[in-house]
Amino acid sequence: MKLDKVKSLASKVMNIGEKRIKIAHPEEAREIMTRQDVKEKIQQGAIVKKPKKGTSRGRARKKKQQKKEGKRKGKGKRKGAKGARSKSKDEWMEKVRAQRKKLKKIKPQLKQGAYQDLYKKIKGNTFKSKKQLMNYIKQNDLKKE
Repeated sequence: MKLDKVKSLASKVMNIGEKRIKIAHPEEAREIMTRQDVKEKIQQGAIVKKPKKGTSRGRARKKKQQKKEGKRKGKGKRKGAKGARSKSKDEWMEKVRAQRKKLKKIKPQLKQGAYQDLYKKIKGNTFKSKKQLMNYIKQNDLKKE
């Protein structure tokens, strides 16, 4: 029997497409006449099933790594308003929590009453960053000597 006919028969027996059939030993495959012969040749290894081809994740992994490094995040990649990407309240909470943590850490070094005053200033959004908070403490001599 012709090899293309053998492939067709084998694909029907194995219930896969003809592209996934590989005939390892063509001379043995030419002797096939029935479905039973095909099953025997599959067991012997004369007819082999090729593995399925999947979608490669390589490009996706590379893209993810680039995003992790801060790339692919320019203006052209952004959809939604500035407030939709990161809410202003969340940014404020992050900033305030960081400042309060810093203030708590240096509390023993502060003068009497300075902690409460600075805490309220942080709450009132007086400082933009921890650095500005530290500069304020230094300029107004709020640390103990």
